[in-house]
Amino acid sequence: MTELQSFGLRLADPGSPNAGVASRRGGAGPSDHKAVTVDGHTIMVPVHTHGAWASPFVAEAPDADGTSRLTRGSIPIARVAFPKAPRFYALQTFDGVPYSHIATLHGSDVLATTVLQTCIRYESRRKTCKFCAIGQSLAAGRTVAHKTPEQLAEVARAAVLLDGVKHMVMTTGTPPTPDRGAQVLCDSAFAIRAAVDLPIQAQCEPPDTDQWFVRMKAAGIDTLGMHLEVVTPELRERVMPGKATVPVERYLESFEAAVGVFGRGQVSTYILAGLGDTREAILSIAEKLVALGVYPFVVPFVPISGTPLEDHPSPSPEFMKAVLEPLGAMVSAGGLRSADIKAGCGKCGACSSLSVYES
Repeated sequence: MTELQSFGLRLADPGSPNAGVASRRGGAGPSDHKAVTVDGHTIMVPVHTHGAWASPFVAEAPDADGTSRLTRGSIPIARVAFPKAPRFYALQTFDGVPYSHIATLHGSDVLATTVLQTCIRYESRRKTCKFCAIGQSLAAGRTVAHKTPEQLAEVARAAVLLDGVKHMVMTTGTPPTPDRGAQVLCDSAFAIRAAVDLPIQAQCEPPDTDQWFVRMKAAGIDTLGMHLEVVTPELRERVMPGKATVPVERYLESFEAAVGVFGRGQVSTYILAGLGDTREAILSIAEKLVALGVYPFVVPFVPISGTPLEDHPSPSPEFMKAVLEPLGAMVSAGGLRSADIKAGCGKCGACSSLSVYES
């Protein structure tokens, strides 16, 4: 699984009716990926990147049962499956917006949405995170700029009833307000939880005051993600100059306050391995995070077409293993196992093979 996520996957017949839910291009979160189930574990695997086109892994045309033979070179190594397109994708909201424009299926049983598909970082060439494609799906007409609480509640209820979705991830572009999106996440979560009993993770930058964590919890948010993405200060300034204005130290302060509200293991952060942070830098910050009770979800960087880093290579499987093996032992020793997370990316685990390294 680690090698698949580093090298990507070539699809022999991506248009097959048995090839499962369509792969996703652009947008926030895992893009240019496809959900693939290997040995019962669903992961997001790059299929539209330059690296994936040269991958040694090929998924042959799916059989009638939806499974496909996975080969490396000419050697068959496993059978894989593709989660089916969810039934809620066929519906539209009362105001005529396709459900798939409001929220999408990630992995096999996670509903994901970007509440605000605009961001003050993305709108400035000087400030943009060079790996981010949050504006692409909006420009392509595959989503809407602001999903209302009513729309999100409607889609979430349908996804649970029709497709058995187990938890939900709500992220957001950063608005020009001091709360950095916490308010729209609270409004959205309150409406969703009034409509359906669905565990929710919210994701945003650290807000201006820690009191927002109490409000988010009261609104029905179960877990919180605040994503460092890059951990070395100089590299942060180069790769994501706007976001780097919020220093790592502020994140650590916010993590400590958030854990006091949500509990150990219910606060997490994304770290993108392969952008230049060394193994030692990642493991060093991870040690601090685990001590605070924060789950460090380390994922391999995947270049997205149309971004400034579209030609930046993904990390090698050897680098990922060198990080994930000790990290898996670290989070287990700290009592932060992914299976105990109530909702969100760490619980889903599809964007990283970290969970399989937990002892």
